[in-house]
Amino acid sequence: MRTRPLKVALLGCGVVGSEVARIMTTHADDLAARIGAPVELAGVAVRRPGKVREGIDPALVTTDATALVKRGDIDVVVEVIGGIEPARTLITTAFEHGASVVSANKALLAQDGAALHAAAEANDKDLYYEAAVAGAIPLIRPLRESLAGDKVNRVLGIVNGTTNFILDKMDSTGAGYQEALDEATALGYAEADPTADVEGFDAAAKAAILAGIAFHTRVRLDDVYREGMTEVTAADFASAKEMGCTIKLLAICERAGDGQSVTARVHPAMIPLTHPLASVRGAYNAVFVESDASGQLMFYGPGAGGSPTASAVLGDLVAVCRNRLSGATGPGESAYAALPVSPMGDVVTRYHISLDVADKPGVLAQVATVFAEHGVSIDTVRQQGKDGEASLVVVTHRASDAALGGTVEALRKLDTVRGVASIMRVEGE
Repeated sequence: MRTRPLKVALLGCGVVGSEVARIMTTHADDLAARIGAPVELAGVAVRRPGKVREGIDPALVTTDATALVKRGDIDVVVEVIGGIEPARTLITTAFEHGASVVSANKALLAQDGAALHAAAEANDKDLYYEAAVAGAIPLIRPLRESLAGDKVNRVLGIVNGTTNFILDKMDSTGAGYQEALDEATALGYAEADPTADVEGFDAAAKAAILAGIAFHTRVRLDDVYREGMTEVTAADFASAKEMGCTIKLLAICERAGDGQSVTARVHPAMIPLTHPLASVRGAYNAVFVESDASGQLMFYGPGAGGSPTASAVLGDLVAVCRNRLSGATGPGESAYAALPVSPMGDVVTRYHISLDVADKPGVLAQVATVFAEHGVSIDTVRQQGKDGEASLVVVTHRASDAALGGTVEALRKLDTVRGVASIMRVEGE
């Protein structure tokens, strides 16, 4: 074993960063044995230097992150500060000054992953980011390495624990959205401002990363269709149960049937109770991968939190340090396929549409005619009504989003349609 330690700079010492530092210290001997050399925490960049950080030598703490990554003796930079800047500049500066990088920064990778990979390659350094998607669940490396010889066709997953906790509570207890969100906040699953989670921004960033790796194509955050789950109601869950389904906020990345394009989207969807993802409860994550040779694979586990995310960071740190010792680098960006990303209008799926209509003869025929005129085939229809008002629930066969959009627009113009109560996609079949 080499006795000279590999030096690690830690950018950020919050929930994840402090856990990374703790594991590096308490598991130092095991890490050294696995790597073939000891690893040493050489510096910790923070915003508030006066805060007490248990187990971290105050002499290592600095507010000058730029100076830390420029030192020249740093072997690996671990970036867990999040956001776009200064993280982007610090990572590229680290490459330029001889360090490889381990990051958990999903937002930055989804927006500027191509540029970061290019900077790593230009400086012959590693960029690893297992912790950016689904916490402790090994997912990036299996897609990037284990399935490198296979053709991945679809990635379907629950990649945000906060939203899964909220939807699970609504499903299991009958709670409304706000009540479930309040409980998630009280338990620490939801941030004080939960927008990034409940509006799908967090999941969309992860979907961009997953789609890019799975399909060997550059997919940016702007390419991902995003729809939050704040409008999901108890009535939607009641309808889902009548269909033998539940509701999940899903990240869906698909290769088109002809293989010439891909799509990436995040939105709430009904999913059959028989599908493995339907049983994912609480704040857990799970990702379902479908490929030609391997068939169907499912990855499941805790998707957030200090210890699970730190576990993924340390796994990358071990891999990068091993590469450093051998003078090699791991796999970089694979974007050779360069497939176009199709717009949401081209996506084909099933739909569940709930309409408020007048309770009188001929309404169903009018509605069915509109669906037929827009080329959307109806699978089932259910109607309930009294006192002159009715609820009409239509479940379609597979149709494009554009065709369904035209259908709904036409339905709104019917005098007998009082309103569109809800529209939800049906996935996983």
